[in-house]
Amino acid sequence: MTIWEAILLVCGGAVAGVINAMAGGGSTLTVPLLVLAGVPGNDANGSNRVGILSSNISTALSFHRQGVTAYAEALPVLLPVVVGSLVGSIGVSRVADETFETIFGLVMLPILVLSLRKPKPTVDREPWSRPVTLAVFFGIGIYGGAVQAGVGLVMLAALTRAGYGLVKANMIKVIITLVVTAIALPVFIIQGQVQWGPAWVLSVGLVIGGWFGARIAVEGGDRVIRWVMAAATAVLAAKLLGLFG
Repeated sequence: MTIWEAILLVCGGAVAGVINAMAGGGSTLTVPLLVLAGVPGNDANGSNRVGILSSNISTALSFHRQGVTAYAEALPVLLPVVVGSLVGSIGVSRVADETFETIFGLVMLPILVLSLRKPKPTVDREPWSRPVTLAVFFGIGIYGGAVQAGVGLVMLAALTRAGYGLVKANMIKVIITLVVTAIALPVFIIQGQVQWGPAWVLSVGLVIGGWFGARIAVEGGDRVIRWVMAAATAVLAAKLLGLFG
């Protein structure tokens, strides 16, 4: 890893940390950046989890210190997410790097749209039934274990549709993402798909970005950042799909 690749990972991680602190979607930037820094596709997917774990621990502690807790509310959806994350992480760890990069490039496109549209509480709709909620979060667990990118956004949208308010939903999202990452990361470590040098460098950026992102209060600031992220992610997706060298 060169000094320029390290700078790229720290700066990109900081931007992604800000995005994750606001709602989610930062992994659509960090995984392709790891690939650009020379980390193979599946190794990038595994290495990214180190930073996600670090930043979510920090975010959860920050919520707790501010008196925002939702541990009991998270329990009903935690089991299907954990089971799904094991299925997804084990499955994707056996996919070839080139195949994963193509899949990831395609997945980034709909996630980009979701990242630019914040979920709103669906107070005018009947919340999902328990079986539907369990099935949805099992699917989210599979996706989170396999890909991670944008899972926070998907989860936030699903939680509000399941009847949770945005504040509680955001805290539950952090708890579930933390658990999913803690479950999936050992799978990638066992498979030898974590490159610790780039992983820790990226973690520094993610933690710094998350710290400042939680404190951004400038009007319109998050909209500007999201459009910048959208442009950068579109370019990175195009590269992963082989549209240019």
